[in-house]
Amino acid sequence: MTRYMQQIGWDDVPHISDADKQEMLQAYPAHQRDARAKGIPMLGAGAIYPIDEAIFTVDPFKIPDWWPRAYGLDVGWKRTAAVWGAHDRDTDTIYIYAEYYQGQRPPQLHADAIKGGGALPGAIDPASAGASQKDGTTLLDEYRQLGLELYPADNAVEAGIMAISRRLESGRLKVFATCRNWFAEFRLYRRVESRTERGLHVHIVKENDHLMDASRYLVMTGMRYARFGNEGAEEEAERQNARRSADSVTGY
Repeated sequence: MTRYMQQIGWDDVPHISDADKQEMLQAYPAHQRDARAKGIPMLGAGAIYPIDEAIFTVDPFKIPDWWPRAYGLDVGWKRTAAVWGAHDRDTDTIYIYAEYYQGQRPPQLHADAIKGGGALPGAIDPASAGASQKDGTTLLDEYRQLGLELYPADNAVEAGIMAISRRLESGRLKVFATCRNWFAEFRLYRRVESRTERGLHVHIVKENDHLMDASRYLVMTGMRYARFGNEGAEEEAERQNARRSADSVTGY
């Protein structure tokens, strides 16, 4: 028998409006969109965030005191990484403004360096809460005992990737250009395909991704606990809120 195959995408279906296409695209992770919209069978392969860096890269500036801050932390012997973020509530934009990236050091040194970023709350890899050590404590316990205020992060990987992707694409997640290690990982963060007895398998390459994981922890959990980094910042935030409320009333 003769077989015929016609590849059809959403653009070939006249009753789907442009608005409907955009809405449907937003429902899928970036790596699935060509497969869904164009019928291209490339599910999963390639960059996890295929987004132009120019959209979200910004030059460093002084973070206003009234922007609440937090950090995300990914711990490990080979590499321990953290990213600090500040939230501009006016535009719902998170700015990743600093990073920490060191390996093969004891927790005490990592904790001291992280405390240097301010007395801020952080979200940590939830696996650290179950990583038993010789004395029965966990890495989460140890870092808390060393003076860090930490909360187990939501580690729903695909949901976290989707949340970051949407923020990057919409301009609601910005990264300081000085976060060089962050950008190095971003450029290598990818999925690969491999064949198994059960068929084609797509997975994230789990190497050089510590800051990417820390960023997910920050966005998914850390910002829930974010607070002001300086004394008097809360009062300043209240003044800013009052000013914005007055401006909205007067029309200025």
